[in-house]
Amino acid sequence: MASRQFEVITRCTIFSQIANFCRKVLGKDEGEQSAESPIPARVAGQRRTLSRDQHPISRKEISENALKVLYRLNKGGYEAYLVGGGVRDLLLGKTPKDFDIATDATPEQIKALFSNCRLIGRRFRLAHIVFGRDVIEVATFRGHHHQVNTSKHVSAQSDEGMLLRDNVYGTIEEDAERRDFTVNALYYSAKDFTLHDFEGGLEDLAERKLELIGDPETRYREDPVRMLRAVRFAAKLDMTISPRTAAPIRELAPLLQDIPAARLFEETLKLFLAGDGLATYKLLREYGLFQQLFPQVAALFTPHGNSPYEQFIEQALIDTDTRVREDKRVTPAFLYATLLWGCVEARGRVLENESGLPWYDAFMLAINEVLDNQVRIIAVPRRFTTDVRDIWALQQRLTRRQGKHPERAMEHPKFRAAFDFLLLRNRVERGLGELASWWERYVASNPDVRPQLQREATRRPASGERGEARSHDGEKRSSNSRNRRRPRRRKPKAAE
Repeated sequence: MASRQFEVITRCTIFSQIANFCRKVLGKDEGEQSAESPIPARVAGQRRTLSRDQHPISRKEISENALKVLYRLNKGGYEAYLVGGGVRDLLLGKTPKDFDIATDATPEQIKALFSNCRLIGRRFRLAHIVFGRDVIEVATFRGHHHQVNTSKHVSAQSDEGMLLRDNVYGTIEEDAERRDFTVNALYYSAKDFTLHDFEGGLEDLAERKLELIGDPETRYREDPVRMLRAVRFAAKLDMTISPRTAAPIRELAPLLQDIPAARLFEETLKLFLAGDGLATYKLLREYGLFQQLFPQVAALFTPHGNSPYEQFIEQALIDTDTRVREDKRVTPAFLYATLLWGCVEARGRVLENESGLPWYDAFMLAINEVLDNQVRIIAVPRRFTTDVRDIWALQQRLTRRQGKHPERAMEHPKFRAAFDFLLLRNRVERGLGELASWWERYVASNPDVRPQLQREATRRPASGERGEARSHDGEKRSSNSRNRRRPRRRKPKAAE
């Protein structure tokens, strides 16, 4: 709680500083421009340039590799600017995660300047300048689609308005108009240390407002992922999505179904594994976006959002956010295991009741069905779905505590993840307390003590053993294979 309060205070302080900076720079303290810092008043669609003494960005805060790229492009005779989230985060007093660059050089011209460059992308060609593990992304200024298509200006849209190809090059002014949000349309030049604001991003930073550039419905149709970005930035930057920007989201949320499944996987990692997963999750639900990404999960939601399964998801996201803030490792496999766990249990119960299968067999069939359905929407790589299966399957193995079963379970590569998953389940599910406590003692004990713990488990089996398990609502489930008695064999009659 104390750390959360500190985080809130820190955020408030940062935004207060940026608000004061904007008021000072834009001359709003006295309702007019500052005499010491004469900056032209903002006019919509026009560039406003701030000199070095009028903004707080310093080259010391920019990565050395990004500066190398900027300097070489300038030396080659091209315009080049640090743009987007890097500039925004520097103004907010944050350390940027990466640095993106915009230039008037085409991808081919960029590649000619850098031997460590590779060109990527079909919808829009990008240049990646590779410095070991550090990758600087360089994009050519984008233009408007109404321009005549040539070899340098090629665009295509689907019937729904989504951009299929977007290789339309233009000026920096046009590029600013093509940016998604005003706070991302800020450009910094390392050539003369100036800051350029085209769409009023400084004011929106000060007001903690997320504003989409252009007509929201048109921009969302061009790229439906912008709806996910709106939610992600609002959660990450503790901003409010403006009413105009938020209005079409619920209606247009189904457009996410047209996005390639592989791209949605990358987007979900940014949504849930960046340290603001819980806030992002709540906004996704509020705007009807989560339901498009995880329809199986959404089918189990309750009107008030307080079921044990929903509490389980929220607790998992709280733990994930904490681990990210503490620079601990997080994995997509554990995230997807928690998000889809309730679906597996619910589907397993249906299969058990309808087919008469033993619980374990129904459970394993449910795993296959749930993962297959999800992968069609979000292309989770097999290396992660394999880990998800192991985490789930180990939940059944952890109920077997006699003989060599515990030691064999501990030898499994995913035991630690499965053990943490069991402890997480115990925080919201009823009937798992004794089993979770036993495993905590077993893992922490010496090998000499473990046989005694196994004997105790034999005398007092936990819920989940002997064919008995519990669902998220605490209701007991009995396994048909354990409760079904075999018919008594009769001895053959002696021959007369």
